[in-house]
Amino acid sequence: MQVDAVEHGRRVKHHNLRAGGDRREQCNREAETSAEVSHAESIYAFRPPAYIGDVPTIDLNADMGEGFGPFRPAHDAELLTLVTSASIACGFHAGDPVVMRETVAAAARLGVAIGAHPGYPDLLGFGRRALAASADEVTAYVIYQVGALDAVCRAAGTRLRYVKPHGALYNRAASDAPTATAIADAVRMVDSSLVLLGLAGSALVEAGRAAGLTTASEAFVDRAYRPDGTLAPRDTPGAVITDPATVAARAIELAVHADSLCVHGDTADAPALVRAVRDALDARGVTIAPFAR
Repeated sequence: MQVDAVEHGRRVKHHNLRAGGDRREQCNREAETSAEVSHAESIYAFRPPAYIGDVPTIDLNADMGEGFGPFRPAHDAELLTLVTSASIACGFHAGDPVVMRETVAAAARLGVAIGAHPGYPDLLGFGRRALAASADEVTAYVIYQVGALDAVCRAAGTRLRYVKPHGALYNRAASDAPTATAIADAVRMVDSSLVLLGLAGSALVEAGRAAGLTTASEAFVDRAYRPDGTLAPRDTPGAVITDPATVAARAIELAVHADSLCVHGDTADAPALVRAVRDALDARGVTIAPFAR
């Protein structure tokens, strides 16, 4: 049986969390629910704890390369000095060949792990609108985009390490098994050594494991969750969280449930959020390192 090193690390985290469970539960009862999301009853508000348990390492990732033509993302250069993994747009929801090359080259110079960030072919909607694509179409979309970024990486003398779907495609794959399988199959056909990154506990992670891929689980520190563990829709009040203190507290809560924590590159003042997360994790002795190497 193939040993999934990422999955093994997550099990160690959860074992250590249970060992400190009594203390953690006490801290959680004493903590205050985040004010930013408490007003929206449909959103699950994580309670910031004072105890993280034993989480030896965590990855920080951001979505990048989401420019087009003369337009460049405002925060990419700064974010690349703060994160350990960069999920780079592949031209369908954002990005173009020039932006892809620039972003890959910058990430490689800084030693940041590079991931493909494929989405629906929807530039006008930034890939955040659900499209009625069949499973075969989704597989083709992902093969096309991952193959393109893989070629850019090879031309730059570096390697593509992982795949993380974008936007509406990511959200659909979190709960729709056929879409999740279509994505996993595409990744396997392009390069079975690539890690598939998906929402913790999602159908995408399960499909990746079923396809024989190494998988990693992700949590979002700048997004609110619904009670079922899926992300709250962006048009829900409080769904996007921009307060650095709140984001840092959520990072401590979520680190025990994930291999990678995400801050969206287009979230307002994203670098300040990542700095707050790094400071909170550093203060607790957590090593910040890529999940895919």
